[in-house]
Formats: sequence, structure tokens, C-alpha cells
Amino acid sequence: MPTSISSNSFPRTTMLVVCAILIGSSVVALAGNFYQDFDVTFGDGRVKVLDNGQLVTLSLDKASGSGFKSKNQYLYGKFDTQIKLVPGNSAGTVTTLYLHSDGSTWDEIDLEFLGNLSGDPYILHTNLYSQGKGNREQQFYLWFDPTADFHTYSVLWNPLHVVYFVDGIPIREFKNLDAAGVPYPKSQPMTLYSTLWDAEDWATRGGLVKTDWSQAPFTASFSGFNASACVWSNGASTCPSSSAASAKYPWFSQQLDAASLQTMKSVQQKYMIYDYCKDTKRFPQGLPLECTLKTKS
Repeated sequence: MPTSISSNSFPRTTMLVVCAILIGSSVVALAGNFYQDFDVTFGDGRVKVLDNGQLVTLSLDKASGSGFKSKNQYLYGKFDTQIKLVPGNSAGTVTTLYLHSDGSTWDEIDLEFLGNLSGDPYILHTNLYSQGKGNREQQFYLWFDPTADFHTYSVLWNPLHVVYFVDGIPIREFKNLDAAGVPYPKSQPMTLYSTLWDAEDWATRGGLVKTDWSQAPFTASFSGFNASACVWSNGASTCPSSSAASAKYPWFSQQLDAASLQTMKSVQQKYMIYDYCKDTKRFPQGLPLECTLKTKS
């Protein structure tokens, strides 16, 4: 029987910590130490590692942004990162947390935080690619100030679905409908990335509001790296078969229970500002298949 994820009252800002069950080398737990778990990808000194590897800051100026990635690749897992976003006038900036595979027909699970003018809400932009096909955007206003403190942003990726969480609250679910003809990320290992970069041509009000470089450098902070995930090593997953993995690792078969589904529906009703599944003008030949299947379920 699949395990259910149960949600508590909404909204809440309790930090979520996932404890990994370690059996041999089958599952890796990111202990939150940057030196052990991540590599800098770009930035030329704009990535600062503090508190013995427990805290990382990314900076953006007019010359460059910055970023880092996990040392390992994964095929399924539960990933949590605590982020404090760029404060003040962050228009034009994008802070990201995403999983991405290699190759021209890549898989990708995106969380992108689109900066805005002071006092305006941040937009959380989510997307999912499978076999190189994306265009599955959903966007949300956050119901708190994400610059005042750290909040936990999570992805659950297992053979059943991909679920996006904010402070433990489910906000989006993408089900595995591969059997119905909707490609699902199930065979390509992915690396975990975080970046801070300039996207003033589209990030804020479709590019109408540009980056105010007099406010630079812009800085976002990352902490609380935690994951329970199947590591991809030597061309294979270190996790056991699906049935054995479900028995050993609860996240591998976790589903959303009735209360969590209702919570997610409430979040979407109150805070979702764009859903590709409702954008008939964008898809005049018909909505994507998963949208049609969702309305029938």
C-alpha cells in the first residue's frame, strides 16, 4: 500500500527536515554540508560558503550571477532546501532550485523565484520537462515574505508523481501518466542545481520592469540541504527494485492523502496566478494531454 503524506494546518512556516533511512549505500542523505555535497558551477567568487559549509550565499551583479550543483546525480528522491530570497527591489532577478538531466531530450523539475519591485509579491514559477518537452508552467504568489526568513522548498519525485512543496505544504502535483501517453521523468538521472541570475528581459512583468543595478549586488541565501534519494552510480541506480524500495524508503511510494489534496486545492485557488492547463489561447489545437486526463479524473 502506498504511504500517504498528511498535511497540517495552512498556512504554516515550520521548516521541514527529512530524515533519510540509510541501508548500505542505497540512499544518500545530504547532510547539509556544502563542501561534501556540492560544487560551484559559476560565479567567480560570488558563491560564499559560511558556517562550516552549512550556509551558502549566491550573489548577482551586472557582470555575472552565480550557482552551484550537487556532486551526485539522482533517480528519484525527496529534496529539501531552505532559501531566503533577494530582499528589496529584486526586479529582474531569478533565484532557482531545480533538477536537470543531461542530453538533448532532458528531464527537468523547476522552481524559479521571480523577483519584483519592493512591496510586490514574489512569484514562484514552476515547470516540468520530460524528454525535452516542457511548457508545463504553473505560477503562484507566495503567501509570506520570502526575504524576511528562510523557508523550505521541496520536491518529491518518485515513480508515482512529482510534488512541489512550500514549507511542507503541497502546491502542485504532476502525476505519472506515462501509460496514457504523457512522458514522465523516470529513467534519466538528474543533478540538483541552484542559481541566481539576471533575467530582466522576461522575469518581472514580462520584462517591462528592468533590473536596478544600483541595488547590486543582489544576494540569496541557502541552508538546510536535505535529501533522501537514489544515487545514480556507474550507469545504474543504487536503490533496490521498486517493491523493495517502497518497503525500505517511505518516500518512494508516498502519495497525497485526502487532506493534502484539499490543502493543495486551497493553495491553488488562493495563490495560483497561471496554469497552463487553463490557457486555451496558448494551445488553440487543444490542451496538453495531461490536462485533459486531469479534468476526467
